[in-house]
Amino acid sequence: QVQLVESGGGLAQAGGSLRLSCAASGPFSRYIAAWFRQAPGKEREFVSSISRIGGATYHADSVKGRFTISRDNAKNTVYLQMNSLKPEDTAVYYCAADLHQDTIITIRPSAYDYWGQGTQVTVSS
Repeated sequence: QVQLVESGGGLAQAGGSLRLSCAASGPFSRYIAAWFRQAPGKEREFVSSISRIGGATYHADSVKGRFTISRDNAKNTVYLQMNSLKPEDTAVYYCAADLHQDTIITIRPSAYDYWGQGTQVTVSS
């Protein structure tokens, strides 16, 4: 198993940028990693995912062209660079990981076995 801790959330103005980090407790290269977000009263939704060595990424249509997922396995960390932020991006952002998935195009939260505690992102207009 692996423990995940998100950081980097906060308050941003519309059009601004934030970078989220997800630090894993140990070697992370065998895990597919993903970011999800959840706004109050809404279901958790997929944001982005990345392959084990970072050679492939997948982004939800709502963030494509604005957000970029990356990872540094030497640091046991996955990142989400968020640019051109919109108020609709306001949510708690969660890092997730899975050991056995064969594809990064997996958007169901239930497919991921490991989760961080979440970090709040608030975007004001």
